[in-house]
Amino acid sequence: MIRTLNTVIVGGGPAGLSAAVAAFDAGERSLLIVERDVHLGGILQQCIHNGFGLQWFKEELTGPEYAQRFIDQAEERQIESVTGTMVLEIRQDPQNAPYDKTVFCLSPSEGVLELRCRSVILSMGCRERVRGNLKTPGTRPVGIYSAGLAQRLVNLEGVMPGKKVVILGSGDIGLIMARRMTWEGAEVKMVCEIMPYSAGLARNIQQCLIDLNIPLHLSTTIVNIHGRDRLEGVTIARVDEKRNPIPGTEQYVECDTLLLSVGLLPENELSRALGVEMDPVTGGPRVDENRQTSIPGVYACGNVLHVHDIVDFVSKESTIAGKSAAAYNLQSQSGAEQVTLKAAGAVRYTVPQMASLEEPFSIFCRVAYPVSSGKFLVKAGDQVILEKKFIKAVPSEMEEIPVRKAELEKILSTGAGELTLETCLD
Repeated sequence: MIRTLNTVIVGGGPAGLSAAVAAFDAGERSLLIVERDVHLGGILQQCIHNGFGLQWFKEELTGPEYAQRFIDQAEERQIESVTGTMVLEIRQDPQNAPYDKTVFCLSPSEGVLELRCRSVILSMGCRERVRGNLKTPGTRPVGIYSAGLAQRLVNLEGVMPGKKVVILGSGDIGLIMARRMTWEGAEVKMVCEIMPYSAGLARNIQQCLIDLNIPLHLSTTIVNIHGRDRLEGVTIARVDEKRNPIPGTEQYVECDTLLLSVGLLPENELSRALGVEMDPVTGGPRVDENRQTSIPGVYACGNVLHVHDIVDFVSKESTIAGKSAAAYNLQSQSGAEQVTLKAAGAVRYTVPQMASLEEPFSIFCRVAYPVSSGKFLVKAGDQVILEKKFIKAVPSEMEEIPVRKAELEKILSTGAGELTLETCLD
């Protein structure tokens, strides 16, 4: 089946839904959301804990409640969606302009779908790192799960993975699963983190570990896995500054379940095959302040662009992408020259990586390591354009630095082609 649309949104999670609603509100009516799961809402459907929506909706919601708000908004606007449908490939064909992008999908009910469109919004989310990414030695018994898979088993399938649990990695999903497994009657023996600081939000450290007396072992990793048919235990060890295990610090821990919370990877196979320019630090596409990638008419938002710690930021960013796609369809975006944004010092990356400086926008960033009491500085050469104070900046929490109209005028007056975001300690 061949269809012609203005915008195709790949992914129906919080990013795709937010982008679709924003595009509709900006005047776009020819929209289609393509989702490979059988339900819209993405990963939020299994995140039954609260803490969502404090910034976007100004109230505390669970993950399914947050997702349902946007599902309801999409349904109220009669935005079309197809579920259980996998996007196989996205191609460009300039000869078919203005519908010069084709999205190939496979659906059990519709068969092969060929969607020709003006713009595409990439919102495929991310996936978890697994044991194969870690190269942890040992046997391969039953009982080793990613934290997200365990979350799905417990919250959606009603299945307990095990009773004696060790968690490797202190990412937010792992912390939340430490609490969840404890509430369900399991004994969570410890959380091990190879870095000297936690990878999760401070509120999750407090609520999920400290409040439940679950030990957090920093600068610690797993060096061996034991058991043939079923996991019997793991050997942990301290690590040095280079993250190498320290001989003599090994300790055996009996357990039947190991949960891995060792990071997320933006799911960009479609983006790479399309030829989108990628950022090696974020693992997602390079974008401008409109969230447009290196290919005109292709936008990216949510965790496929860079991993977020708060879903409210996903909605904010995706709203930008949706509005921009609607403007692109009307050919109302200008071709103004862009400046490049670069990270320096303790700043690990910036999103966007480029900007046209036509309208105020926000720079999102993360630091590479914990930094206390300082300022974020946006500089054009040696000239400081703006600064934002912080008490503490940590890698697990994304920072937002607004660039307002006054700062835009200062940047334009310098004539600089490159801006640098760095930190300055007090």
